[in-house]
Amino acid sequence: MERDREFAEFVAARALVLRRTAYLLCGDWHRAEDLVQTALTKLYVAWPRVRRDGGLDAYARKTLVRAAIDESRRGFRSRETVVERLPDTPVPGAGPADLDVREALAALPKGQRAVVVLRYWEDLSITETARLLGRSEGTVKSQAAKGLAALRELLGRHVFEEQR
Repeated sequence: MERDREFAEFVAARALVLRRTAYLLCGDWHRAEDLVQTALTKLYVAWPRVRRDGGLDAYARKTLVRAAIDESRRGFRSRETVVERLPDTPVPGAGPADLDVREALAALPKGQRAVVVLRYWEDLSITETARLLGRSEGTVKSQAAKGLAALRELLGRHVFEEQR
């Protein structure tokens, strides 16, 4: 079937990018895979309409972000992460420089994290990010500024100054 072939080509081309974006939104590779699966299932159902309108990437991203937000609101979701091996005990007095970017992103509130990921990882404009999240452009600007300020605080200013 032509629809299945086209969808399979889209998935082959975009699944890795969607998975990385999902990981940045939720901070867990297994949950990211679940989010991508949810988004792709919804995309498949809407495929004829979305393909005709030409917004495949935008629809997939929007569905992914909404799935991440919906999943984070579930009250029964376990807050624990199962790991194969227990991590080493953190060193007392570890400073902000010891925190990696993924941990810093995970420390942001969900709204700020979504804005930062879409604006600076996905490189979307303020308008696109606002439309995707269903927020005003002013809210996106505010959340981006607050998110970057929090990341600077968590990671230390030297990380951002070295990139200039």
